[in-house]
Amino acid sequence: MSRQEDAAADRNEVEATDKEYVFGTWAYQSEVDPTQVERADGVRFTTADGEEYLDLSGQLMCSNLGHSADAVADAMAEQAREAAYVAPNYTTDARARLGELLAEVTPGDLSKTFFSTSGTEAVEAAIKIARFYTGKQKILSRYRSYHGATAGSISVTGDPRRLAAEPGVPGAIKAPDPYAYGSTLDPMESLDYIDEMLMLEGDTVAAVLVEPIVGSNGILVPPEEYLPRLKEIAHDHGALLICDEVMAGFGRTGEWFGSDVFGVTPDIMTMAKGLTGAYAPLGATVVTPEIADHFEDEMLCHGHTYAGHPVACAAGVAAIETYREQNLIERASETGEYLGQRLEDLADAHPSVGDTRGVGLFRGVELTKREGEREPFGHRSDKVSKGTTVVDEVAARAADEGVYVANMINTLIVAPPLTITEEEVDEAVAALDAALDVSDAAMDD
Repeated sequence: MSRQEDAAADRNEVEATDKEYVFGTWAYQSEVDPTQVERADGVRFTTADGEEYLDLSGQLMCSNLGHSADAVADAMAEQAREAAYVAPNYTTDARARLGELLAEVTPGDLSKTFFSTSGTEAVEAAIKIARFYTGKQKILSRYRSYHGATAGSISVTGDPRRLAAEPGVPGAIKAPDPYAYGSTLDPMESLDYIDEMLMLEGDTVAAVLVEPIVGSNGILVPPEEYLPRLKEIAHDHGALLICDEVMAGFGRTGEWFGSDVFGVTPDIMTMAKGLTGAYAPLGATVVTPEIADHFEDEMLCHGHTYAGHPVACAAGVAAIETYREQNLIERASETGEYLGQRLEDLADAHPSVGDTRGVGLFRGVELTKREGEREPFGHRSDKVSKGTTVVDEVAARAADEGVYVANMINTLIVAPPLTITEEEVDEAVAALDAALDVSDAAMDD
């Protein structure tokens, strides 16, 4: 019996039905093998076969509040009973209040928001707003980036998942990343490259779009001076700075937003995921007063049926209140320091750990085939290829040990709910300790 036949035989009715009728995302459908989750609580979730897992990646790096944010669930239910949906030309207390709260928690003078339903839609709105405001068309982003799956956002995405969608939306240009081990350029030298790119493009670039800390392409943390200097360079060339905070936002870094880590206020900020703790699909694009004022007498030619959906906005309000009431931002900073040290302990114990990096509860463990060298097991092409890698096998072994950890290319993505305790960190690290034996054994002699 083949591996696929074995998997089919093991599926329950729900999993088999899902496999037959629902597309799996970013996958060859022959390799999709859905697992039914029956319940989730705290930092754990349980599958239909009774297996319980500690959620070390917050599902898709989005369950910042964990799986027991009752105040968010209650707010959604209450709003659904009061008014589940109103057209965007109406408003609700939830939408107005959430806009006000975002003006309070975002950095600097960011103050006016367009609400959508996902991170990719938030980026689409940011691209259009930047183009409308500047009158220019080009968007400069970076190669190790992910900004979404819709036409505009996949075009400005750098990772190889964009290739199948090309030629994409015109005007997307790519720059190098602040990643010393994946480029011939030093991180700060990459800024000189961007400066030259903007000069050579002439006055045609509307915005520079970056993740302050790159997420699904490896948890890449730039030098402290990188983002402030990037903003200066963008403005020197008449371009805006857009920060994509979909993954780094809402406490993940031990600050409200990744931009806060570097003391930078972007011109436009996008967010989703942690905005509701993933309890409801909601994206947001927040701009400065100068950009907002532009649209007083110029049309904001953009909209959605579900813009400012009342139930989603109610979830957002309750989520922000929960972050504040439970001091989760500060807690993420403190627990993140402990997590970082425990991951360093793993690096000391396992020669296949080439690097650990990150901020707060947003960390990555990158693997290597050769001790003391940067020889990855996984490559960019693996994101669009069939089969499994050694990094996949490490994640699978962690699951056998009761811990779910996502992996992207060559890096284990460690981004647990902000509610995780030090004891739960220890439990997770023990599972990773066992799992990394897999990569140790696979190293080149």
